[in-house]
Amino acid sequence: MIGTKSITAILLLTCLLFIFVYSASQQKEKGSTMDDRVQAFLVSQRGKWDDWNVPEYDGRRLYNLILKNNYTSALEIGTSTGHSTIWIAWALSKTGGKVITIEIDEHRYNQALENFKKAGLSEYIDARLADAHELVKELHGPFDFVFSDADKEWYTNYFKDIYPKLDVGGCFTAHNVSDSYWSRIRKGGAYQYFQYVKSLQNMETTLDSTGNGLSISYKKKVE
Repeated sequence: MIGTKSITAILLLTCLLFIFVYSASQQKEKGSTMDDRVQAFLVSQRGKWDDWNVPEYDGRRLYNLILKNNYTSALEIGTSTGHSTIWIAWALSKTGGKVITIEIDEHRYNQALENFKKAGLSEYIDARLADAHELVKELHGPFDFVFSDADKEWYTNYFKDIYPKLDVGGCFTAHNVSDSYWSRIRKGGAYQYFQYVKSLQNMETTLDSTGNGLSISYKKKVE
């Protein structure tokens, strides 16, 4: 015969199981709804992202890097009107993370805020209207993912400021990087940054040239 205590315990376990299943169901439904909203927004804006935004391929590449490595603490230097930020924040909504993004131009910043709201991702984005030359130095970190897409002549400086705050295993990416013949002739800031980061023994760097040139550098543990 089952005692009162046993019945109470069974009822309690049943309630807990119901709560767990219901919560998981709600989370799945929320994730599905968010995916639909973000995808619909991105489709509606396809071909309209000007003003220094990344192409879709590069945005999706950032998204996949974050999901692959389960990153949760991101920094973006150069928001523009938010195309890349949306891809980053969308990935972080799945890993439980958040991105700090910095934009110096007030018009682009305000447009980005509106885009974040429309995409339904505002809660995953800490948007700052500021000069990244100064703010990057002040941020405490740590970060496990960084995307640099601001003034190319400052790329190396951004990296040096962030490097001590970048987790081991973390990834520092930079946009509009090229190792082409003409880049070598011109030796612009993005090219100089790429040569610098490639020379570091504790950074594993590759270049994805399929889109507009994305350098991908992982911080390795130094023995």
